[in-house]
Amino acid sequence: MNSRIKINKHPFPSLLYLEWILLAITALTAVIPPPLRRFHPKHPELSICSTFPDLSVCNLLPELSIYSLVIFALMGLILPIKSKKSKIIYTVIEILLILTTGLFGERFARLFPFLYIILVTRSCLIFNLPGRLFVTSLAFTLFLFTTQLKYQLFNLQASPQAQEKFRFLSLNWSLVFGLSLVFVLLMMNAVLSERHSREKLAIANEKLREYAMRIENQATLEERNRIAREIHDSLGHSLTALNLQLETALKLWQSNPGKAETFLATAKELGSKALKDVRQSVSTMRYNPLQEQSLDGAIASLSENFHRSNGILPICQINLEYSLPPEINTAIYRIIQESLTNITKYAYATEVKLELATIRGNLRLIVQDNGRGFDLGQNTTGFGLHSMRDRTLALGGELNINSAPGSGCKITVNIPLMRLR
Repeated sequence: MNSRIKINKHPFPSLLYLEWILLAITALTAVIPPPLRRFHPKHPELSICSTFPDLSVCNLLPELSIYSLVIFALMGLILPIKSKKSKIIYTVIEILLILTTGLFGERFARLFPFLYIILVTRSCLIFNLPGRLFVTSLAFTLFLFTTQLKYQLFNLQASPQAQEKFRFLSLNWSLVFGLSLVFVLLMMNAVLSERHSREKLAIANEKLREYAMRIENQATLEERNRIAREIHDSLGHSLTALNLQLETALKLWQSNPGKAETFLATAKELGSKALKDVRQSVSTMRYNPLQEQSLDGAIASLSENFHRSNGILPICQINLEYSLPPEINTAIYRIIQESLTNITKYAYATEVKLELATIRGNLRLIVQDNGRGFDLGQNTTGFGLHSMRDRTLALGGELNINSAPGSGCKITVNIPLMRLR
């Protein structure tokens, strides 16, 4: 056979143990005869074998109900999955075992309702909602059928008064049993729904972690590309100019030492600038710039470095009501660092303002300068701006840029904190 019947272990082992405990208790009560009989002593039990003892089944296999009960209990160890045919066969075998135990077992007839409850419980684990409803309806129908059959058997030997009493008890017991089946069905649906929700949540969390790792790897790659571009543009240019200045100074050293000294001084300045670029690139490549200091301290260090490089001390206003997650701290630090780098390179500003605050569950960052600005229609695709936008979007935030030639630039970042805390 090409199609194999796939089985799976019980998804709720505690439920399986509960089934066995229930079967053991009810089987024990069935084996031990009760001290008092509810009806006439000559009618101890109601079953086919007790009413018709000459049936071949009863004569050939009196232990049939015991074997059926054991097989029914052991079937809980494995449950069919995926194959619809195997599920149907599994359920049909369970029903046949229940009927055998209830109809041919004299003392085990008291197990009858509990076996149907276990049947409905197992059907909830292997079928979808339509199948669960069908099995529950079938279980209740079979219960009513067997109850009616016992009522007919009882009428063959009981008095009219006992018949009326038995009928009343059967109706009450049928109502209670139907409500029990509905309760079991609703309870199992709720448990399975919660488990399905947990599984979906686990899958979503796993996908979110994978997405975060991809974003982090992409950000790292873009950061490396940016640093490589900066080294090529700034350090490469400085070293090329430095080489030309030294070559010219060597040529003029014998004929015009004074002019050669001027070229050497320029070369020294270029060397200092190249060293500064190298240090800045190495500082940018640090994996976690906030590992040893708070966000406030890291922003203060950025402001001091900016002041030493440009002679401008940024006006910082920081108002954080509570500490932020590490991923937000790192993103904010990198955005501020990139903003100050762009101001240094292109803005030619004389004043820089930096505001960072938590406002109504949101984190807002504003970096504003009074530099020469730029045209938003032409200069919004740069690597620095693209990197800042990616960092903001990765946290579910929004980045806005307001600028125009001659009007400076204002960068606003809004990041929601409620879902990240």
